[in-house]
Amino acid sequence: MELINILTYISGLAIIFVLCRIFIVPLKVMLKLFLNSLIDAIIILIINFVGNFFSFHIGLNFFTIIFVSLLGVPGAVLLTVIKLLI
Repeated sequence: MELINILTYISGLAIIFVLCRIFIVPLKVMLKLFLNSLIDAIIILIINFVGNFFSFHIGLNFFTIIFVSLLGVPGAVLLTVIKLLI
Protein backbone atom coordinates (compact mmCIF):
# COMPACT_ATOMS: atom_id res chain seq x y z
CA MET A 1 0.00 0.00 0.00
CA GLU A 2 1.10 3.49 -0.61
CA LEU A 3 1.94 5.85 2.20
CA ILE A 4 -0.84 8.26 1.22
CA ASN A 5 -3.47 5.52 1.57
CA ILE A 6 -2.19 4.54 5.00
CA LEU A 7 -2.25 8.17 6.14
CA THR A 8 -5.79 8.55 4.77
CA TYR A 9 -7.01 5.52 6.71
CA ILE A 10 -5.32 6.68 9.91
CA SER A 11 -6.76 10.19 9.61
CA GLY A 12 -10.21 8.74 8.86
CA LEU A 13 -10.04 6.58 11.97
CA ALA A 14 -8.89 9.57 14.02
CA ILE A 15 -11.84 11.64 12.79
CA ILE A 16 -14.27 8.83 13.61
CA PHE A 17 -12.72 8.50 17.08
CA VAL A 18 -13.06 12.25 17.74
CA LEU A 19 -16.68 12.32 16.53
CA CYS A 20 -17.55 9.36 18.73
CA ARG A 21 -16.00 11.09 21.75
CA ILE A 22 -17.96 14.27 21.01
CA PHE A 23 -21.31 12.49 20.74
CA ILE A 24 -20.89 9.95 23.55
CA VAL A 25 -20.86 12.53 26.37
CA PRO A 26 -24.33 13.98 25.57
CA LEU A 27 -25.58 10.42 25.12
CA LYS A 28 -24.49 9.56 28.67
CA VAL A 29 -26.24 12.66 30.02
CA MET A 30 -29.43 11.79 28.11
CA LEU A 31 -29.33 8.22 29.41
CA LYS A 32 -28.88 9.43 32.99
CA LEU A 33 -31.78 11.88 32.58
CA PHE A 34 -33.96 9.12 31.12
CA LEU A 35 -33.17 6.73 33.97
CA ASN A 36 -33.85 9.41 36.60
CA SER A 37 -37.20 10.21 34.98
CA LEU A 38 -38.07 6.53 34.89
CA ILE A 39 -37.22 6.12 38.58
CA ASP A 40 -39.28 9.21 39.42
CA ALA A 41 -42.25 7.86 37.50
CA ILE A 42 -41.97 4.61 39.43
CA ILE A 43 -41.91 6.55 42.73
CA ILE A 44 -45.09 8.40 41.76
CA LEU A 45 -46.73 5.14 40.68
CA ILE A 46 -45.86 3.57 44.06
CA ILE A 47 -47.37 6.59 45.83
CA ASN A 48 -50.49 6.19 43.69
CA PHE A 49 -50.67 2.46 44.39
CA VAL A 50 -50.45 2.95 48.15
CA GLY A 51 -52.70 6.02 47.97
CA ASN A 52 -55.31 3.99 46.12
CA PHE A 53 -56.26 2.39 49.44
CA PHE A 54 -56.91 5.87 50.89
CA SER A 55 -58.52 7.47 47.78
CA PHE A 56 -55.35 9.45 47.09
CA HIS A 57 -53.95 10.10 43.62
CA ILE A 58 -51.12 12.20 42.16
CA GLY A 59 -51.30 12.84 38.44
CA LEU A 60 -48.43 11.39 36.45
CA ASN A 61 -47.59 14.16 33.98
CA PHE A 62 -44.65 16.20 32.74
CA PHE A 63 -44.71 18.71 35.60
CA THR A 64 -44.85 16.17 38.42
CA ILE A 65 -42.00 14.19 36.84
CA ILE A 66 -39.87 17.35 36.49
CA PHE A 67 -40.71 18.36 40.08
CA VAL A 68 -39.69 14.99 41.47
CA SER A 69 -36.66 14.82 39.15
CA LEU A 70 -35.32 18.11 40.43
CA LEU A 71 -35.89 17.39 44.12
CA GLY A 72 -35.70 13.59 44.23
CA VAL A 73 -37.45 11.66 46.98
CA PRO A 74 -38.01 14.81 49.10
CA GLY A 75 -39.79 16.22 46.04
CA ALA A 76 -42.12 13.22 46.00
CA VAL A 77 -42.81 13.68 49.70
CA LEU A 78 -43.38 17.41 49.19
CA LEU A 79 -45.73 16.71 46.30
CA THR A 80 -47.67 14.29 48.49
CA VAL A 81 -47.90 16.83 51.33
CA ILE A 82 -49.05 19.55 48.94
CA LYS A 83 -51.69 17.23 47.52
CA LEU A 84 -52.90 16.36 51.02
CA LEU A 85 -53.16 20.03 52.01
CA ILE A 86 -55.09 21.07 48.91
